[in-house]
Formats: sequence, C-alpha cells, structure tokens
Amino acid sequence: MSAAAVTFGDFVAEAERTGRLVVQPRMGFGDLERMRHGLVRTKEAEALTVGTLTLDSYTRTGDHEAARCALANGVKLNGYPIVARPDAETADLLRGVRDASFPVQVRHGSSLPEDIFRTLVGLDLEATEGGPVSYCLPYSRTPLREAVDCWVRSTELLAEMGETANPHIESFGGCMLGQLCPPGLLVAISLLEGLFFRQHGIRSISLSYAQQTCPTQDEEAVLALRSLAAEFLPDAQWHLVFYAYMGVYPRTAAGAARLMEQAARTAVRSGAARIIVKTEAEAHRIPTVEENVRALERTARAAALQATRPASAADPTDSETYTEARALVEAVLDLDTDVGRALPEAFERGLLDIPFCLHPANQGRARSRIDDGRLQWLTVGDMPIAHGPRRLSRGELTADTLLAMLHHVEQRYDTAS
Repeated sequence: MSAAAVTFGDFVAEAERTGRLVVQPRMGFGDLERMRHGLVRTKEAEALTVGTLTLDSYTRTGDHEAARCALANGVKLNGYPIVARPDAETADLLRGVRDASFPVQVRHGSSLPEDIFRTLVGLDLEATEGGPVSYCLPYSRTPLREAVDCWVRSTELLAEMGETANPHIESFGGCMLGQLCPPGLLVAISLLEGLFFRQHGIRSISLSYAQQTCPTQDEEAVLALRSLAAEFLPDAQWHLVFYAYMGVYPRTAAGAARLMEQAARTAVRSGAARIIVKTEAEAHRIPTVEENVRALERTARAAALQATRPASAADPTDSETYTEARALVEAVLDLDTDVGRALPEAFERGLLDIPFCLHPANQGRARSRIDDGRLQWLTVGDMPIAHGPRRLSRGELTADTLLAMLHHVEQRYDTAS
C-alpha cells in the first residue's frame, strides 16, 4: 500500500492500545478544494483524528451519470462523488494528506455499493463502512436478498486487497434508523454484519453503536457488544465505534454541546475506540469545516476528562442487552451457517424486526417505547426475546406518543440547566 504505511484498522488499534479515543467527523463535499480543506483541517485539529470522505446522494443510489452532470454544470453536491470523479483527481485530493498518521475512511450509505467498492480498490482506499442490512432497510427499497448478494461481491472485492493492505469495514448495524430501537437489537445486527464481513474475507472490522436515550443503557450496550465480539470474532482485528445521537438533534448550541459531551463520556467509559462526532449545527444545516473542527476538539477534551470504567464493574454478560443480543444472534445463526443466507430469512420469519421500519423485508410487528428514559420493548413480534407483549399505561402507541419519543433527546438536552 503506497499512500499509507499504517492502515485504518491498525491506526485505531494502536490508539486503543495507548488509551486514546479516535475522533472522526461526518464530512463530505463535492468541491475538490473544500473537501481537501476539510481533510487538512481535520488532520490539524487538536485531537487524534481520522479523515472522512462522505459520498453524495447520487453516488449512494448508483446514479453516477447524474453526479457527472452535476459536476459538469457546477451543481453543488451534498457529498464527494468518488465514482463520477476521475481517479486521478481523488488521488491528488488525498496526496500529502492521507498518510500513516491520518488514515481516511469512505462513508457512503449505499445498499448496492459494488461500483463504490471497485473505485476504492482502484484508489488503494482500504477503509469503508455500511452493511447488507444497515444500508438496505433504512435507506432504500432494494430487496434485501439483492442487497446481500451485492454486499457479498463488494466485500470479497475489497478483501482481495488483503495481500497488500489490511482492508477494513465498519458495520453500520448499531445505528438502525438512528433512534427508538432498543439496544439488544442494535448490538445483534452490528455483530451479525461483522460476522458477514469476516465470512467474506475481511479481517479488520469495526462494530458500531449509536447513542440513544439513556447513558447508562448505552454503556451497557457497548460493553455487551464488546463481550460478544470477543466471543464471536476471535480471529478478527476489531474495535468498537460510538456514534453521537442519530435522531432529532438539540436545536440550541448549548444542548447540542451537552449531548456531544455525554457521547464522549459514554464512549470512554464503555471502551469504544472511536467516536463519530456531530456539531452544534446538526439541527439546522450541513456544518462547515470549522464547525466540524470545533466539535472534534471539544469531543476530544471531554473524552480526556472522563475516567475509564473500573475493571471491577459488573459483568457485561449479566445485562439484559447482552442476553437479548445473544439470543437474536444465535437464532439467526441457527438458520444457516452462511450469514448472508441467514439474514434475509431471519427478517422473513420475524426473528429480526426493526421498530418503525417501513422496508418490505421488515415484518413491522415490533414496537418500542421510552420508559424512565430507557428504550424498552412494547411488542416484540416473533423475535426470540423473553418479553411478552406490553402496552403503554394509556393504551396503544399513538402519533402524539411517537412524536414525543422522537423529540425526547432534543428536549431533554435543550432544556437542561
């Protein structure tokens, strides 16, 4: 590998060994100059950072011709069109920025990413993210089996870089729909996608979890994910990545800062190695480069002030989240030794069922609620979880109740003193 002597997974592994949290923006621009400026400023930030190339909507949906037309006509894009741009331009963009001290990950959001992966291999970019479930059900109408087949081809294509690099894929499974999904299911999907990647030749993997409604529950979830990864991925290089809240974000600068600082504290206490950062502008618009840099530095400072969780704390395998996640993972793996075949069947049978997800592959029988700040199951459908059907104290889930849950975190942090 010519551009970087240390790959993405190796870089984070070394940071984790030395006890430093890696902070990463969600940044992508269509303009070459602005994208390079964003990478340079991220690298210069007073934090241990990695770079991000987040792709545009045309590229995510495979409409590369539309991306080319936008570039030709000077239309502003909401991300970097890596397939539409000539490889030489992307190579120039990264030259002198991406190196052993600053690896770069490509983030895309595509349910059918083969063109993207092929471009990454051609550019010697070894780090990306997503997954056959986590980038299909929330973001597309692509049939799940079609998405899985494409992800098999894409993952194996990236895995071929293993002779010269250490290709890395991060599961987006811990961020399903961004909110209102109880953590046991998030942990299970993230781990299952990690197993899928490993089965198709990827040795370096990260497993994700997104900040939800309760810091204590979030900490429990990340610790459960760590325990399960150690059990189910013994021959992989892996780390955990924690996302700042993916739902309705606080509208005030103070509320957004409080939420992001809480994310940093939870990441450190639960042993995450990397954190995906949001800015104070999230509720209003796409943040600027400087707003991203300020958020990176503030997150790094908050992380540095937080003590790690005591080694003598409770066993993560005793938690409700661990028990639920393990039951779901084992139920899926019992269907087929091939994870790619097992995942669609699990959704068809309702063994996995995402609350409030409208994709045709999802049974849609599971529902969740916020109870004393924690995400809990209201109904579980056919999932093998030891909870009978439950009801809110005032009856069925209503539109007003759902709206209140969607704004729970926003209002909590905006009104905090």
